[in-house]
Amino acid sequence: MIDLNFAVTGARPLRNAAAPTLLFGLNIRTPEPVQAILLRCQLQIEPRRRTHSGAEQERLADVFGEPERWGESLRPLVWSQATIHVPAFEAALDVDVPVACTYDFDVTAAQYLAALGEGEIPLRFLFSGSAFVEGESGFAVRQIPWSKEAVHRMPVTAWRDVMDSYFPGSAWIRVRRETLDLLQRQRARHGWTNWDETIAALVGEEV
Repeated sequence: MIDLNFAVTGARPLRNAAAPTLLFGLNIRTPEPVQAILLRCQLQIEPRRRTHSGAEQERLADVFGEPERWGESLRPLVWSQATIHVPAFEAALDVDVPVACTYDFDVTAAQYLAALGEGEIPLRFLFSGSAFVEGESGFAVRQIPWSKEAVHRMPVTAWRDVMDSYFPGSAWIRVRRETLDLLQRQRARHGWTNWDETIAALVGEEV
């Protein structure tokens, strides 16, 4: 085993990426020189570590149920899994962990993030992997203990800003092709000019 220490230093958007992506700054400290690291990271959202407004609770009913049940249903949500290759370093090194963002509401973490209005998102990073160090007869492999982790509180605005830069003022839902065909027929039949007007008319509310 190798006693690495990890700290998340912030989050920023990855510019000009093909899809919305956040880069989480990660500081790694080591007690001995490292030749390379194959680092695996699981990113979890921890809803219990924040307070949710009434409007957020209403939007999260599909995820956690009614607020009366949240004592049991409010569980950590897996947001992402990432693997990065860390180059050789001594003492300390700063690297980035890329995390893709999505509006796919079939992904529970995306539902949760989209429901938040303001404040911070409590995150936990769980680390594992292998570190390559110099041994007596060449390279040696040291495993990273499963107990290694780091916490971070990311502003909700960081997620919203990166999503708005790709989908300004918009969101996406995935439907079956048959459902889309039905919507298209209704839109053509009634002469609705866009999808907002179509859906608003069908649900009986104005946008």
